[in-house]
Amino acid sequence: MTLYDIPLQTLAGESTTLADYAGRPVLIVNVASKCGLTPQYEQLQQVHEKYAPRGLTVLGFPCNQFMAQEPGTPEEIMQFCSVNYGVTFPMFAKIDVNGADRHPLYEQLVASADADGVAGDVQWNFEKFLVAGDGTVLRRFRPAVEPLADEVVTAIEAELDR
Repeated sequence: MTLYDIPLQTLAGESTTLADYAGRPVLIVNVASKCGLTPQYEQLQQVHEKYAPRGLTVLGFPCNQFMAQEPGTPEEIMQFCSVNYGVTFPMFAKIDVNGADRHPLYEQLVASADADGVAGDVQWNFEKFLVAGDGTVLRRFRPAVEPLADEVVTAIEAELDR
């Protein structure tokens, strides 16, 4: 099963997959509304706005596994993101990114190593995975790496220029 075949739900509760994004790069991020890193939503929206015309889409996956920092209902999450950060990129239903109930999407993503060669569990909220249009994970950026950091922007632009 490829990343594009994995069943997902949108934040609005609609069944979907990532098939609509096949052939285009995506930046997949586990997000949370009550985290010290929550202001990264602003930069994620900036990345989405800047690169969407060239084919990149940011995809947000709320997760409540890290100190219960995403306790909201889907409606509360969407309102928070919209009102506070103007989020327009696609948001999906809350999922687990680690542990026995890890979502199949993250089963595949966490097999990829970060810049230090470390694969495995997501460390915290706002871990980012840059995925090529063919579904290959190109880069993994740990939570402290901001969406507009040079290393993220350089990786995105390199993929878009291929």
